[in-house]
This record gives sequence, structure tokens and C-alpha cells, in this order.
Amino acid sequence: MIPVAEFKQFTEQQPAFKVLKPWWDVLAEYLTVAMLMIGVFGCTLQVTQDKIICLPSHELRENFSEAPCQQLLPRGVSEQMGGLREVSGLKNNLDLQQYSFINQLCYETALHWYAKYFPYLVVIHTLIFMVCTSFWFKFPGTSSKIEHFISILGKCFDSPWTTRALSEVSGENQKGPTTGRATATVEASAGPGKANEGEKEKVLVEPEKVVTEPPAVTLLDKKEGEQAKALFEKVKKFRVHVEEGDILYTMYIRQTVLKVCKFFAILVYNLVYVEKISFLVACRVETSEVTGYASFCCNHTKAHLFSKLAFCYISFVCVYGITCLYTLYWLFHRPLKEYSFRSVREETGMGDIPDVKNDFAFMLHLIDQYDSLYSKRFAVFLSEVSESRLKQLNLNHEWTPEKLRQKLQRNARGRLELALCMLPGLPDTVFELSEVEALRLEAICDITFPPGLSQLVHLQELSLLHSPARLPFSLLIFLRDRLKVIRVKCEELREVPLWVFGLRGLEELHLEGLFPPELARAATLESLRELKQLKVLSLRSNASKVPASVTDVAGHLQRLSLHNDGARLLALNSLKKLAALRELELVACGLERIPHAIFSLGALQELDLKDNHLRSIEEILSFQHCRKLVTLRLWHNQIAYVPEHVRKLRGLEQLYLSHNKLETLPTQLGLCSGLRLLDISHNGLRSLPPELGLLQSLQHLAVSYNSLEALPEELFFCRKLRTLLLGYNHLSQLSPQVGALRALSRLELEGNRLEALPEELGNCVGLKRVGLLVEDTLYEGLPAEVREKMEEE
Repeated sequence: MIPVAEFKQFTEQQPAFKVLKPWWDVLAEYLTVAMLMIGVFGCTLQVTQDKIICLPSHELRENFSEAPCQQLLPRGVSEQMGGLREVSGLKNNLDLQQYSFINQLCYETALHWYAKYFPYLVVIHTLIFMVCTSFWFKFPGTSSKIEHFISILGKCFDSPWTTRALSEVSGENQKGPTTGRATATVEASAGPGKANEGEKEKVLVEPEKVVTEPPAVTLLDKKEGEQAKALFEKVKKFRVHVEEGDILYTMYIRQTVLKVCKFFAILVYNLVYVEKISFLVACRVETSEVTGYASFCCNHTKAHLFSKLAFCYISFVCVYGITCLYTLYWLFHRPLKEYSFRSVREETGMGDIPDVKNDFAFMLHLIDQYDSLYSKRFAVFLSEVSESRLKQLNLNHEWTPEKLRQKLQRNARGRLELALCMLPGLPDTVFELSEVEALRLEAICDITFPPGLSQLVHLQELSLLHSPARLPFSLLIFLRDRLKVIRVKCEELREVPLWVFGLRGLEELHLEGLFPPELARAATLESLRELKQLKVLSLRSNASKVPASVTDVAGHLQRLSLHNDGARLLALNSLKKLAALRELELVACGLERIPHAIFSLGALQELDLKDNHLRSIEEILSFQHCRKLVTLRLWHNQIAYVPEHVRKLRGLEQLYLSHNKLETLPTQLGLCSGLRLLDISHNGLRSLPPELGLLQSLQHLAVSYNSLEALPEELFFCRKLRTLLLGYNHLSQLSPQVGALRALSRLELEGNRLEALPEELGNCVGLKRVGLLVEDTLYEGLPAEVREKMEEE
């Protein structure tokens, strides 16, 4: 006997593959086993028993037929074979070897091929069916995808996160059908217009729909959370890989079509030739010289059994064919290359589960034939909401309140600040630090502030740097009177969250981002009417003009900063309406002249025109209309000279002219009697006018990085000088008159050609070693008592 286990390799698959075998494939598998047993059984009989038994016929007719064979049967058999008559037996005088010879010869020549090879045909056809059924499990191009899919599917099904996510959603659905909706949040977009009134009412009605993380989720330990996170990444990559093609779908169709064609071929030829399995076979061979007979009557010993097996085999083939036809109907009557999770979305409430296509969809259709629970649990790992919840859980495990408290620092404004950068989300544990006064979030994607934000009762400053954020309406009510400073940095200004413009208690608003090319000329910004307390507005963009909405806060805006990154600012007429403006910065705005609109700002105290293209400042005379102007910054430009009428700016206290192209200074500069700070460093000055000695209020003078060879003696009449920066010039000596500057506390002399320092430096009682920036060799040349005095605490 040949054991059926020998054929196991043709149908063997991994046990996990059963989830991709629908009921018709399972039925077909059992049918192939039954057909294989029929074939193996027939082959075993064929090999172990005599195939045919022949007796010589005494008829001498030329046309030998089966009739003489019928006379050899007993009555009982003849009646069964059609009423054959009984005849008496004859003696043949043949030995055993002659009978064996005749049996083999007649088996090969007289017996029909179907009767001879029937069991072998059954085995061959059945093996072909088995190969067709399991070929896609073996073919490299498909088996790799199937194995990967089954591996991920099993992990997703058994993952504790799947149970947690589904239990969360079930709990939310029990609270109400609208719990998971996002209508309670103000979207993080900054379109050109406001939301309509209907949307506002909708937001107002449903603020309570924001749901916090259920406490049960915290039961998931850190290791399980990391495993689930890895699963999300695997599912993403697998989906991208599998959705690219449809080789699995195509292979399954091809092997099904092949089985159907095979079924029809087997059915036709078996029905035609099954009658060829006959119990009696007439045999005529030219063996009279060997045996003395040429005609024989043969008995096919297994004909009766083979005929019964043939009918059983045909029955099984018919059932098998029907299953194949049903498979074809299933394949073509519905789009199997598309799979919708609509029912799963409705059942679980995860509305963001995407539909899939191609091979991914086909495998999920097969999974549903096995158990639809698999696709439901698998869908959890396709949901971005589920992934974000998992990330939130992992974040909470990683960023404990104790760890966050270690990051607390005082910022430049003295507020206790928590800065978080490049995290996958915002940890809920942040809101346990009620002492936080400033929150800085950088490069954190898709933030949705939870209700826990209301625990930060001391929060006054919020920075969102490339961190788009959504804010529930209930929290907007909480923040709009508490938040004083907000900074938003994004790629485009239309990404600025709309809720920012509803913070009516806001005092400082800092925005950074670009206008799209089609909107840069219009420079449209959201209305600022709600910002009743706004005092400082900073805008870094590529606007072609001052946004018109700036005039919404004209009555109380005190500081305006426009940083254009080199883009030319053309229209500045809106500035005339800012009657209360005290500080104005127009940095890198491509200005070639001082804008005339500035001269209308009667309350202006500080003006910064840094990093523009100013070459001439003849308009400086018009600054006398800005009677409160005390600080003028014209640094980092291309100014070649200062006009003489600078003398009109008698109220000016600080003048910054560094990083320009000045070679001389006007003598009239000494008439700016109120000047306390003068910065003319990084120019090409070769000398200073003696009239600078008239600046009796001067406390800070910076002339470093010029080409000065000497200093006017009158300079040392400025008795109030505290800081004198003379570094990196061509000075060969320092006048002993420097000792008259008793208030001097910082003196820079590095990078000059000095050979020695005057010992009169000892008279500068406020000058200490830390404030004297000079080469060590020059310092060591001072008298010992001078050095001791400077090194005293």
C-alpha cells in the first residue's frame, strides 16, 4: 500500500493559512482527499493483484467477437451478463507460463486504455487539483505577502491594544452617538474668512463632546504600548506595499479558472469512456505457434470495482466542479479589489478607518469568509485616531510629571516655562504641572488640547512653533482672558489657528509664516477686532504691504514689528492710523528710503530699520515731527553719510549706525545734546569730529571695527561715558586724558597697534580687569599699583 501521507507535501500549508481558506476551498480540499483515496486504492489493487485472466477460445471464425467468451460463463453469471447459455468445459493443454504470457499480452493489446489507467488518471488529476488550490501559497511572489499578512494579522488580533481600543470606543458609543465628533473643536486653519454664524452656534452647543482618555487605557504597560506602536508601523508599510498590485487576486482567479477547465475536461472524457470498463474482453493475438491458439476470452478482474469507483469519482468531481463554479461567481459578482470598512466604522465609531484596495482588499474579503472579527480587530491598526491614542499612552509613560518638572526653566520674561520639542504628541502629564506659566511647543504635530488644559491656571504665555493645534470651545473660554502672550510659527499664515484671534485678553501676538504667492500682494490677515488688549504685534512674513487688519487695533497697539526676510514692503500707508504706536520695527523689508508714513506717528519713541537697503537718509530731518523719538536704529544698511540736519534731533537718546558704509561723521552730530548711546561700529571711519566732546550725556560709544588712527582729545570731555569700545582700529596710542573718564566701567582696546597703556587708567575708578578688554601683554605693562586697583573686588 502507498500511504496517503506521501502526498501530503502537495497540500501542506502553514496552519495559520486556514484563515485565507473560505468554506468552498475547505470543501474542495476534503473532496480532493476523497478523490486521492479512490486513486490510491485503485493503484494499490492494480499493482498487487492480477490485472486480467485469459482462456483460449475454440472458435475458428475470422471475425472473432465477444460471443464465444459469453459461452464460457456459468448460468448465474450468464444471466447477469444478458442471459448467456451454459456450455461444457474444454481441456486446453496450456502450462502456467503460457497463461501468464497470454494474460500480459492481452492486457497490453486488448484492454482499453481507460480501463488500464483509470486509477492513475484519478491520482494525476487529483494532484493537479491540489496544486491549483495551494499554488498561491507556494509561489514566491504571493506566498511572501500572504505570510507577512498572516503574521501581522495574528499580532493585531492578539494585541492588548486592540482590546483596549475597541473597549474605549464601546464605552464612548454608550455615552451617545455624537460623543466622538469633532464639532466641539475650532479647526487649526486660517482661511481668508471667518466661520459662519451657523457653525458658531454649533460650536457653542456642543463643547461637552470632547472626551478625555479613559482611565482603563493606563492599564496597558509600556512594553505592550511599544509593541503596538511597532505594529502600526508594520501595517502602514505593508498596506503601501500590498496595495500597489493585484498579483494575489489575479493568481487566485487563474488557478480557479484552471480548475474549472480541468473539471469540464475530466467530466467529459470520463462520461465518454466509463463504459469501456468491461468485465469480459475479447483478445485476438497471433500466438498460435506458441500456444496453439489465436483467440482468447479474457476477464478484467477489477472491472466491476473500477466501474463503481469511476462513478464515485465522477460524483466527487461534479461536486468539486460546482464549488469551483461558485468560486468564479463569488470572484466576479462583486468588486473584490475594493474593501470598505463602513460597517466597522459604524460599529466602532472610528470614522477615520480608510478603505483599502487591490490585494489588501482581496485578502480581507477572504478573511471575512473565515471570521469577520479578524478584519474588525485589524482595522484598529488602520485608524489614525487609534494610533494617536496609542502614541498618547506611550507619551504618558515616557514623560512623567517628575521628568517634565526637570525641564522647567525661567524664560527671558521671568516666567516659569516648559519647552517640548519634536515629540509625536502632547503628553497629558503636562497638564498636571499647574505651576507652569509659559508653554513652548515646537515641531509637535496635530495637537488637540484636552480638557486638562484648564488645570494650568497660571498659564500666561503659549508658543506654537510648527505645531498646529486645535482648541475645544470650552478651553477657548478658559484661555481668552488668561493668555497674555502667544507665538505661532508655521509654513503659511493661513495655517494659524482661528481661535488665536479670539483671545480677547491677549497683549502680545507674534506670527511667523509666509503668505501664499497669490495672497502676498493683498497680505490679508484675520480680523484683530476681538483683541481688545493687544499692545504688541509681531509679523514675520513676505507681505507686500502692511496688513489692513492692523488698523483694527490702532487705538491701543504700542509696538509693531514687521520682518519681511528681504521681500520688499511697498505700501505703508496703514501706519498713519497707528496713533498710539510707540515702537516700530521694519526689518529686512527692502526699503531704500525712510517711509514718509513714519513721520505721522506722533507717539513714536523707537524706530528700527535694520537690514534694509537704505543709502541716503536725507529724510531724517522729518523726524523732528516725531517729538517723542528717543531711539533710532539705522544699522545694517548701506548708508554712506549722515546729513548735517541731524542736529535737529535734539531729543534723540540712542542712535545706531553700525554695519554701514560711513567714512566721515558730520560735526553737527555733536549738537544732539540728548544722545546717550552712539553706535558707529563696523564702518570705514578714519577720524572722529572733535565736536563729539559736546555730547555731555553720552554714556555708550561704540567705534570698533573702523580705521581710526587717533582719537580727538575732546572726546574725553564726555565725563559720563561708561562704555567705550575702540577695538579693532589702527590706534597707536591712547591719550592720558582717558583718566578723566571716572565713570568708565568697560573699555575695549583689542586689535589695535598700541604699544603701552597710560597709567592714568588707574584714575578710572569704575574700571576693573573684567571690563578692560586688551591684550595681556599690554595689561602687564601697567604699573603694579594700577593693576592691583583694577583687580580689587
